[in-house]
Amino acid sequence: MTYQISGLSPRLAEPFEGIDDAQLTTLGAVRMVATSKPGFPCRISLADAEVGEEIILFHHVSHDVDSPYRSAYAIFIRTGLTEAAHYIDEIPPVFQDRNLAMRAFGKDAMLKTAMLSLSGNADKSIRELFELDEVAYIDVHNAAYGCLPREWRDSKHDTRTCR
Repeated sequence: MTYQISGLSPRLAEPFEGIDDAQLTTLGAVRMVATSKPGFPCRISLADAEVGEEIILFHHVSHDVDSPYRSAYAIFIRTGLTEAAHYIDEIPPVFQDRNLAMRAFGKDAMLKTAMLSLSGNADKSIRELFELDEVAYIDVHNAAYGCLPREWRDSKHDTRTCR
C-alpha cells in the first residue's frame, strides 16, 4: 500500500502577502514570529518555521465536507512559498516527534474510526488505518497543541482533500 501526504496550496497565502498588520486583522489573520522549533508548523511546507521566521496564523476550514464532521481551526502558513510539500510513503517533518490524533473517514465523509498515534508511530498508524477497507482518507491533528489535517491517498481509494 502506498500513501501520500501533501501540503496545502501556496495560493492559500496570496491574500496575506505584502499587507500590513491592520489589513491582516480585517482578514482574521495575525502575523507572528516563531519563538521555538518545533512549535509553528506550516501547512504548506509541512515543516516547522525556524526560530525568528515570520508566519501567518489564520482560521481555515480544514475538513471542508458536506457532513457533520466539517471542521475548521487556526493554522500557520509561511508566505512566499511556490510549491506545496509532497511526501509518498514518508512522514513529513511536522509529524515527527509529535503525538497525533488520526481520524479515518470513508468516501461519504463520515467518521469510520480514530486513533492516537504516539511520537514515532505515524507511519505505522497510517498503514493500520488504511488496512480498513472503509477508510478513504485520514484527517490528522496534533494531539496536544495545533491542528494539522492533510491530504492523504492510498492506492485503493480516490484522493480526498482535507483542507
